[in-house]
Amino acid sequence: MKCSHVEQINQAITPSANGCEECLQMGDSWVHLRICLICGHVGCCDSSKNKHATKHFHSTNHPLIQSFQPGETWIWCYIDEVAMEAPGKVWE
Repeated sequence: MKCSHVEQINQAITPSANGCEECLQMGDSWVHLRICLICGHVGCCDSSKNKHATKHFHSTNHPLIQSFQPGETWIWCYIDEVAMEAPGKVWE
């Protein structure tokens, strides 16, 4: 299966924070970070107790995230439920 949303990737996004935006506000911790490729929201992964990246998808319907972990470039599409390998990070 292929992702039908890759044309929505915003090449000019800026990360919203250097960690999970909501966890930082709450004083909580996370396991791994994900960045929304539509708006730049940084949220924690589904292995984290708060799952803010997925909550961001459910509240905005922004379908694409990329790993915000050093050395990882994969992209996940929530709607098509498909992972893709990217040549590098999308954001600046």
